[in-house]
Amino acid sequence: MTPSAPPAAPLRADCIGDSAGGLTFDVAARGTTGAALLVLRRRADHAVAAADDTVSLPLAPAAEGRLRAALPSSVALPEGRWDAYALLADGEPRRLVPGVTDLSPLADRTPGGPQGHVAVRIPYATRQGNLTVRSWLRAPHAEVAELRPEGGGLAVRGRVYGIPFAPGAYAELRARPGAFAGGVRRPDVVAGRTEFAFTVPYDTLTPGVWDVWLRPAGESGPLVRLARLLDDVADKQPVLPYPRVRLETPYGPVAVGPRYTGDNDLALTVAPLEP
Repeated sequence: MTPSAPPAAPLRADCIGDSAGGLTFDVAARGTTGAALLVLRRRADHAVAAADDTVSLPLAPAAEGRLRAALPSSVALPEGRWDAYALLADGEPRRLVPGVTDLSPLADRTPGGPQGHVAVRIPYATRQGNLTVRSWLRAPHAEVAELRPEGGGLAVRGRVYGIPFAPGAYAELRARPGAFAGGVRRPDVVAGRTEFAFTVPYDTLTPGVWDVWLRPAGESGPLVRLARLLDDVADKQPVLPYPRVRLETPYGPVAVGPRYTGDNDLALTVAPLEP
């Protein structure tokens, strides 16, 4: 019996971000000849595959033993998680693993683009150690700048992109299905040209999870999800924990506080406690 060939060593890709939100991938592929591609495949989180679920970028020689591909901010990458592969010559696509990553230019950038789109791409290592790019593409977008406990509630400050404020702007908290006597809460918003601020009184919330939205143009305008996207952190949950406040309510004692979802959207959790 002929022994099987050992698996090929993983290909490493260094990732560098730029201040416009683009990414450059440098793949270590010594001895490679012929045409090569960097292939991004969006994970299936919908029933039917779409034509834009695969993006192929040419890998061109950049230095001895290295190939380079660019993903400029002008190339649309629909929202989702994109697994990264290298397709060398006529071989099979090979999963990439992260090498050196420099995303410092992505932090605190001021996004721009046609029609106010906010495009964010953040490469990260999966639990299996592979390279994946998390992409967001939103228009309009409400970016969380600060969350601060204040007077038995939560003070929220941020900036909106892609839509002007109009008289009657307000925030909107929506209880997820399963919340106890949930419904909708609508705190008033203090708005400037693009900045906004509002406070959520904790004692107005019933047990459950509440998603936070913004209505910059009032009831007749779009419903805009609040999120924190404009930095270099792909998953905020484990690195941005917030303290919870204990309250006595008609439903018993609860712990209330903000958190970020797996998509870095803002939510508030009201969790019952043992008496």
